[in-house]
Order: sequence, then structure tokens, then C-alpha cells
Amino acid sequence: MNAVVSAWLALSIIWGSTWLFIKLGLRDLPPFTFVGIRFLLASAILATIIFIRRMRLPRDRGDWLFIAWTGFLTVTINFALVFWGGQYISSGLAALLNATMPFFGIIIAHHYISTERVTLTKIGSVMLGILGVGLIFSNQLSLPGALSLLASAGIVLGAVVAAYANVLIKVRGKHIDPIILSAGQMLFGFPPLLLIGIILEGNPFKLAWTPLAIFSLLYLTIIGSCVAFILYFWLLKKIPVTKALLLLLVTPLVAVTLGKIINSEDLTWQILVGGACIISGIGAIVLGQNKTPASSKIELKALPKAVAEVAHVS
Repeated sequence: MNAVVSAWLALSIIWGSTWLFIKLGLRDLPPFTFVGIRFLLASAILATIIFIRRMRLPRDRGDWLFIAWTGFLTVTINFALVFWGGQYISSGLAALLNATMPFFGIIIAHHYISTERVTLTKIGSVMLGILGVGLIFSNQLSLPGALSLLASAGIVLGAVVAAYANVLIKVRGKHIDPIILSAGQMLFGFPPLLLIGIILEGNPFKLAWTPLAIFSLLYLTIIGSCVAFILYFWLLKKIPVTKALLLLLVTPLVAVTLGKIINSEDLTWQILVGGACIISGIGAIVLGQNKTPASSKIELKALPKAVAEVAHVS
């Protein structure tokens, strides 16, 4: 097995497994403090890499405001909803709902990017995704209490916000180095999370820092954020973007499988069929990129700058 295939498989497993470790960590840690500390540590590691490599930082004030704004969207809002919602639904379901991000990206990009117009294929993929989400939501409505439904809606809302940030980065952030962009987003995104955590959840040092909680945090920080980030951008230099984006198909499948095997999570027919619709819709989007004109394919190279932080460093 060559290095490219090994890296692709490793990244699929890493991104798929992050959802399980979010769920496991939430057994002992409250959501906002948990995710805030994760990105505090991850931003520190990436900042160290930037310093060692002596990478040139943006000098324009507008670039830093842009990084701060997209960081607020992708880290503060999106991951706050992901970690909060992860308390009340299974890790596999959370991964499936988060995977709806490309559908919202299609709709938003239509209004911002002239080369990203809606086509019949894209409309069909969005309809499949909507059908899948509708089936999943119908299942959540049948459960006792409203928190599972609210959690599901929150994760979908996070996907909308993340998709909007992706489009903004594709339009305005192509000139910013991906490492600097992601490190900056984390740096600006984690303080509000920690502040909310301290106010609502108490002193971080007095939380239940069990071995499982510590391991989950370290896994999400080192493996799920930093190692996955490095693997992803190394992979992009070796294979076409469309093949790299196939990770969006595999990640939810890995998450659902691990959740079932390790965490004994329930899989209803609505989740299975709804998940199949969502994944099929994503497949239509990714495979449809192969028919994109050359000028648009060049622009697609900017997409992973946001995808690395939003879609799969989960």
C-alpha cells in the first residue's frame, strides 16, 4: 500500500473517529469548556508550527478581521452547536447531520460565486439531502423529550454557518495560507467558548478530568486537529481535489460504524435511510465536480482551506 492510499485511509478513520471521541469526552466534560480547551491547545500547536517554519503572517488589518470573523463562525458557533448537540444524540447521527454542509454550501455559493451556479445535478443532490434530514428528524420527533430534536436542529444550523464561512473563504480568503487561516480561526474562536464555559459550567480545573476525558481531549486536539490537518494538506498535493473530497462520503460511514460497535448506539431505519440519502447526495456533488470546467476546478483548490477546519477537523 503506497503512502497516498495509507494517508487517505488514515484520514478517513481519524475524521470519522472524532465524532466518537466527542461523545466519549462529553460523558465527563461539559461541552463549551471541552471544545474551548480543545481549540486552545490546537491553536497553540499550529502557532508553534508557524513559528518554526517562519511563515509570513498577514499584515493587512482586513485579513485579520476576516480571519477573526470566519473563526467566530466556524469555531465558536459551529463547534459550540456540535459539542452541545453531541450530548443528546448519537455520534453517528451527529456526523450525518454535520455532513449536510455541502448542500447549504451549494445554495449559498450560487449567490456569491459566478462559477458556482446551481445545476439540475446540484438541485437533485440538495433534494436528497433534505429528504435524508427529514427522515432523521421524523425519528427524533418520536423520541421522548425535545432535547434530541433541538440537538439535531442545532447541528444542522452549525452546518449552515460553516457552509457560509466556507463560501466567504473561497471568495475572499484564497490568498491566506491554510495553516495560518486555520490557526487564526482557532485562536479567535476559542476565547468565547471558554468564557461561556466558565460562566455556565464553572472552573475548568474542578471538572471531572477522568482518564477517558483527558484521552478524548488529547485525541481530538493532536490527532483530530493537528495530525489530520497536516495529512489533509499533504494529500492535496498528491491527488486531485475531487478525490480528496470523497472523504466527505466516508467520514459519516466511519462515524456511524464506530458509534455502533464501540458505543452501542441505536440505528433506526430512519437514520439508516436518511443517512443513505445524505451520503448519496454528497456523492452526486463530489462526482459532479469531475464535469466542472477547468476554470472552476482551479477555484476548487481554495475550498479545502475551510473544509480542513469545518468539515473534517470535527
